[in-house]
Amino acid sequence: MSKVFTITEGLENMGALRTGGQGSVYKGRRFGPIITAVKLLPTPVHTESTDDKNFKSFLNEVEKLKKVNEEPNPNIVKILNSGITESGSFPFIEMEFIDGPDLEELLKEPHDQIFTVKEVIKVADHLANALAHCHKVTVKHGDIKSNNVKFNVHTGNYVLLDFGLSAMSDEQRRTSIRHAGAIEFMAPEQSEGQMLLETDIYSYGVILYELLAGQVPFPLTDNGQKSRNDVLVGHLELPVPDLLTLRKQNMPGTWPADKVSHEMQVPGWLLTVISKCLEKAPELRYRSGMELQYAIVHSSIADGGNTVADLTGTSLLQTENERLQTLLMHYQEGTGVKDPGVVVISKPVFYVFLTGVVFMIALLSYFLLFKEPVKAVKKEVTPKQVTAPDTTNQQEKDKGYSWDKEQDSLKNIGAAEQQPVQIKPTPQLPRDTTTMNLDTTLHF
Repeated sequence: MSKVFTITEGLENMGALRTGGQGSVYKGRRFGPIITAVKLLPTPVHTESTDDKNFKSFLNEVEKLKKVNEEPNPNIVKILNSGITESGSFPFIEMEFIDGPDLEELLKEPHDQIFTVKEVIKVADHLANALAHCHKVTVKHGDIKSNNVKFNVHTGNYVLLDFGLSAMSDEQRRTSIRHAGAIEFMAPEQSEGQMLLETDIYSYGVILYELLAGQVPFPLTDNGQKSRNDVLVGHLELPVPDLLTLRKQNMPGTWPADKVSHEMQVPGWLLTVISKCLEKAPELRYRSGMELQYAIVHSSIADGGNTVADLTGTSLLQTENERLQTLLMHYQEGTGVKDPGVVVISKPVFYVFLTGVVFMIALLSYFLLFKEPVKAVKKEVTPKQVTAPDTTNQQEKDKGYSWDKEQDSLKNIGAAEQQPVQIKPTPQLPRDTTTMNLDTTLHF
């Protein structure tokens, strides 16, 4: 394709991708096979000096755009370069080229007029992630619409494109909006040239509404001025038409009855998010992309818990929820805020405690396995000292047999070997039945 004009040295102009009142997008090619997209702003810069108000504003906004890419994000186009064209002195922003259709193309034949609920939630997640990333560095996009969100066929992500309007001055925006072709996505305050963080939130709500209903809330019927005025009045004053009614009317005729019934079950939290995004007054909307993303993540999880888990391609919701939980945990650790039901100890203390427990278990095991059991001690009554019998008085003692085992053992305490028990015969004497010696044992 022949060149239209020179963009800048080392960047070949391969022709226009689309043109409009807010600027034109050209396909560019750097040295080799690298393909890029170049956004040309409509107002030329006559002198590249800070004395030129337009040039100074352009430089300031470009610096903000560079912050967007300091941390990579899969849902935001990479901004590669910026400058002034060699022909015409137009400011330009060079971005990566995303290979795939945009949302506007996906809503036209041969595609269905509406998206499935599952795919709408995926778009809501990816686009909210992009807005949160931009708003963290105070970058307002200002031109969110269907053909500025592309589906990357290589990654499966929806990507936010075209930051050209964010690099314009307020005066340039007012002039551009008067000739813009996408007023269906513009917030009420944009008709006066204002651009807020809440402005992006409103346009975000229009996109989700269009994907579910099959049309924007206030469609542009033709390019006449009356139709444009009707759209502006609709954004400023008219209530938003019922989304579910339009969705039912625009259901594809090729869908079976069970799928139609299923696709009419739009989650309540999603309808609430869209309704809040489309509030007329900016202060009634979500205040930033961060607040919007938080609402989507937590509302979807609270609404049954399985809504997110059952939808393939919406893993970013879970990932972001985990990231927020991690940030909350770090915040609590940094500020000393702790859960009263949780005892937090440091790692060194935990290791010392664990070592002590292991040692106690080992010690207890040793005593149980290797220590001899303590024998029960039999309590013995210490016998009274017994005097050896006098043989001369033997006749006066009891007559008969006597058991001398106990006396013999007492005599031999401490001996190495115990003497055998002996039974000593005694002379038979008449038995005295009146008394009995306690030391005499009778054997029958």
